Amino acid sequence: MPVLLIVDNPKRWPLHIPDVEVVAARSYLTESRYLALRGARVFNLCRSYRYQSTGYYVSLLAAARGHKPLPSVATMQDFKSQGIVRVASDELDALIQKSLAPLASREFVLSVYFGRNLAKRYDRLSQRLFKMFQAPFLRAFFLFNERSGRWQLQSIGPAAGDEIPDDHRDFVVSAAEAYFRGRRRPGISRRPPARFDLAILVDPREKEPPSNERALQKFVRAAEATGLRAELIRREDLGRMAEFDALFIRETTSVNHHTYRFARRAVAEGLVAVDDPESILRCTNKVFLAELLERNRVPTPRTLIVHRGNRGTILDTLSLPCILKEPDSSFSRGVVKVEDPAALKAAVERMLEKSELIIAQEFLPTPFDWRIGVFDRQPLYACRYHMARHHWQILKRDSAGQKSEEGRADTLPLDEVPPDVLRIALKSAGLIGDGLYGVDLKQVGRKVYVIEVNDNPNIDAGVEDLVLKDTLYLKIMEVLLRRIEKRKGGERG
Repeated sequence: MPVLLIVDNPKRWPLHIPDVEVVAARSYLTESRYLALRGARVFNLCRSYRYQSTGYYVSLLAAARGHKPLPSVATMQDFKSQGIVRVASDELDALIQKSLAPLASREFVLSVYFGRNLAKRYDRLSQRLFKMFQAPFLRAFFLFNERSGRWQLQSIGPAAGDEIPDDHRDFVVSAAEAYFRGRRRPGISRRPPARFDLAILVDPREKEPPSNERALQKFVRAAEATGLRAELIRREDLGRMAEFDALFIRETTSVNHHTYRFARRAVAEGLVAVDDPESILRCTNKVFLAELLERNRVPTPRTLIVHRGNRGTILDTLSLPCILKEPDSSFSRGVVKVEDPAALKAAVERMLEKSELIIAQEFLPTPFDWRIGVFDRQPLYACRYHMARHHWQILKRDSAGQKSEEGRADTLPLDEVPPDVLRIALKSAGLIGDGLYGVDLKQVGRKVYVIEVNDNPNIDAGVEDLVLKDTLYLKIMEVLLRRIEKRKGGERG
């Protein structure tokens, strides 16, 4: 994969980095050989990234050519956003205080070269900043706030290559070489070279992740088998989105959450994203789902969207017991069963303090819920999740909200699923989009009801993959590959 270092004037470029081609910005923009180059990594070290400048167009056209620019245009915009800088300062607060605590001065400038600094004590902070703001050379300005007694990140921006101090140059070459070696992933492999890069977003600390460790490794192997180079990334890697061709989220999603920011950033960078931001918005809000399903005449349990003005009508509309749901409930959290008027009133009041609208729904007792996994508008798998013992939900939680018991699950071949369950599941998922969804349904006699449509559904090794086994992971990766090829016009790296 070619590596290009784009500068304003190569004659003024002070460093020699092996196996890296130094290119004048104007040559990159105008010469046809760079237009035809496939799969290049472009490191943009122009002096200015302002809107419509040469540096701006280098990253803009690199993205249009299917190259991978650093920084991307989205990162250039982040440099100018005080809101983004404040978020970065808040997220890195503990690390900032620890790294800068010994300083006697009240101002500090940190130079970051490919994620590293000359002083080893600042390496962790440099790496985190580089992951958030992906540019080859960075300068971060910190100020000590006398009132709060804490250091804060004030601004961060690119540093020009010809401004590197003479005594930093050997270190910068070493940092660049180490970075490029890491990107090449040395080692002998019999696999054909990967065509595209896939980021799989995970949180190793999540107690109830949508995929267990074995499933994640199966996703990685399936990606490699289909020609994708997969890497597990974490929340601090947001700034790295431009390095990849697709994002696959395997972390519980929410709108007011970094998973949604990842999806938004991925789409802005031109990546294929699963989950996409629209699916996250639609699936994580039960009020939206209730309205959508009712408007499209999808059968659901009797449902009432509750607000302060109609809370007194719940008993007239639904019988007790009934189910109350917070709009962003997931994994059985934020969902309660109420069995008497006093409990109903108390739960409604508590929920309406957090949200203007909540859901009240008819309680339909069944021994299990269907879950139909759908991707690209096609059914993937079918599971029956049985209720936990002596409980009305699949998951039983203790008083602290921790999972204490889980009902058993069995996975069935699709041809053993009742046709109405499949038909209604596909219709419901199709109303959301063509992403990866898990449709939860109840079957009461011959009637089938949709409970909800989830983005980012559980895919655990040993559960959802029991019928298809490794083919399940391959099917998902094949869809991702087709979408990348379609977006890039079938280019090869």
